[in-house]
Amino acid sequence: MALTPDDVVTKQFQHVRFKEGFDPDEVDDFLDEIVVEWRKTIAENDELKAKLAALESGSGAAPAAAEPVQEAAAPEEAPAPAAAVAESATSAEQPAAASAGIIELAQRLHDEHVAEGKAQRDQLIADAQAQAAAIVSEAEAKGRDEMARLDKERTTLETRISELRQFERDYRAQLRTYIEGHLRDLESTATGSGAAPVSAIGL
Repeated sequence: MALTPDDVVTKQFQHVRFKEGFDPDEVDDFLDEIVVEWRKTIAENDELKAKLAALESGSGAAPAAAEPVQEAAAPEEAPAPAAAVAESATSAEQPAAASAGIIELAQRLHDEHVAEGKAQRDQLIADAQAQAAAIVSEAEAKGRDEMARLDKERTTLETRISELRQFERDYRAQLRTYIEGHLRDLESTATGSGAAPVSAIGL
């Protein structure tokens, strides 16, 4: 299907967010200029085609309407219409070439824009993956550090608990020894004074 100026006017591109690219307004303005020049070229091409058709139809009717007296001069005037036809054909080819150049330029701009968008998309994906890997690695490192800290605290608490238990056993043993020593002193004092021993009283 041939590309028309209306196709350029109605063409919609997807907007890319959070990415660098061409300014949409600037691209739209440039495409508008292309459409204007393209339409001028098409109009000139149509006009030249109409003139060429008129010249071709006029050159075919001229010999029939010419008088016999002018037949001798006709061969001399024949190159003029042929030159005009050739010039018109050349002029018709120039707008066609210009149109092709404009289409090629628009297509190239479109391809460059799409390629740049894909490159930026791939770069953003790569950056996001690298950032995600860095975040995961940092989280794992923090997790290992936290586990090491907790293990160290647990070891310290277990050591402290062992020390407290040993202190409790030592304290109980000292307290028992102290109480038993006082009981023996009381018994010996009571025996020396003739009173009943403390053990007999039931203490």
